Amino acid sequence: MSLASWFRWNEPTSRISQRSPTEMVVETLMMELSWQTKQAEKQQRERENEYRKIKTGVDYGWLVSYPKQSYDISPGERLQLEDMCTKIHPSYCGPVILRFRQLVTEYEPEVQEVSRLFRSVLQEAAEKIKEEEEAKKLARQWNTKNKTSLSLTTFKSRSRISPFISDIKTISEDVERGTQATRRVWSMPEFRSTKDY
Repeated sequence: MSLASWFRWNEPTSRISQRSPTEMVVETLMMELSWQTKQAEKQQRERENEYRKIKTGVDYGWLVSYPKQSYDISPGERLQLEDMCTKIHPSYCGPVILRFRQLVTEYEPEVQEVSRLFRSVLQEAAEKIKEEEEAKKLARQWNTKNKTSLSLTTFKSRSRISPFISDIKTISEDVERGTQATRRVWSMPEFRSTKDY
């Protein structure tokens, strides 16, 4: 029996291509969440150290050792976030990460708030995707309707509508006959010169 079969280096390197785009999006977004959580935790520790240093006047930061990562998202919340990540199209993965980073730098959230901020970004992206799909659907419907009604647009009517010529007698016509003729066009406001006063 060969020793090479015990080691993994003889496996083909096509493992990356076996994953679906959705799995890659989920993994990428969840890695971003975990990184931002670590960064928020680090910033929170730094703020606490600065506060202690100001309060006591002494820096014991060199003496303190911190755990690798003390805050972790609950399994239920992680599953919900992963489910929300599956709804994100791969082309939106980059913009979602950029928006999330923008909000994290803007608000500087506490460690516990990072996952809520991430959830809001995912919801915003899912709504945007849904709106764009509806717009595309409406555009497709509009295009198919326009193709069927093009035959009607080639038909030209011989009857013309003129809003100023009418056989219907109105009261305003009788009143206007008794008054002096004006020089204005009906669609324009009436401007009088100083001579008319």
